[in-house]
Amino acid sequence: MVAQGINKWLGQNHILRGVDMSIEAGEIVCVLGPSGSGKSTLLRCINGLESIESGTILVGGDRVGFKTHKGHLYEHTEAEAAKMRRRVGMVFQHFNLFNHMTALQNVTYGPRRVLGQSKAEALELGLDALSKVGLADKPGSYPAQLSGGQQQRVAIARALAMKPQLMLFDEPTSALDPELVGDVLTVMKRVAEEGMTMIVVTHEIGFAREVADRVVFMDEGRVVESGPAAQVLDSPAHQRTANFLRHVK
Repeated sequence: MVAQGINKWLGQNHILRGVDMSIEAGEIVCVLGPSGSGKSTLLRCINGLESIESGTILVGGDRVGFKTHKGHLYEHTEAEAAKMRRRVGMVFQHFNLFNHMTALQNVTYGPRRVLGQSKAEALELGLDALSKVGLADKPGSYPAQLSGGQQQRVAIARALAMKPQLMLFDEPTSALDPELVGDVLTVMKRVAEEGMTMIVVTHEIGFAREVADRVVFMDEGRVVESGPAAQVLDSPAHQRTANFLRHVK
């Protein structure tokens, strides 16, 4: 994934200000920063859920939101945008599960509707995805019957079932009770160990230290600092980064 010169406005608010970021295949990048720094908006732009005013985002070499035809740039149709989003899995803060569907139905819905998998194929892959997140015994449970941590693990399984090239995590533990955070982080570590390319917006400094190849610190819509996780977390080059880390460690 490559993002160059990304600018995003919401009304009069300049949310992203010339953001540059590149992620290599198999790399794990944790994005830190205070609330309102543009972290979540950046993820939504990478996934094509938000449009950008200027700049370029490439996933797998293809431009998000636009296509080039005979030397001219055209905005994607909704069908083209949806096809592009298949490449990028997204796990949100608040799970976003279908409450009227079981865990397995939530996981298999996308592969059947979007990827065109048969019922048997989607079932097999769905059960495998639930097993990977430690919920092999919960395929028939509805979201209301699951803890917050279990619901978030279903959301991760749902994203994995789409076989994405890139996984985006938007503060996946922020809505959880403290005792439930560990199970979700363990699943995320397992996903990372399997070689998935990941961008994780988080305040979990311990997770970033243990798992991230690189840490990016954002503030006021800009990338303030980027570098190897240990370097940024232990010896930040910018005072703004150091001030933030003192409050979250």
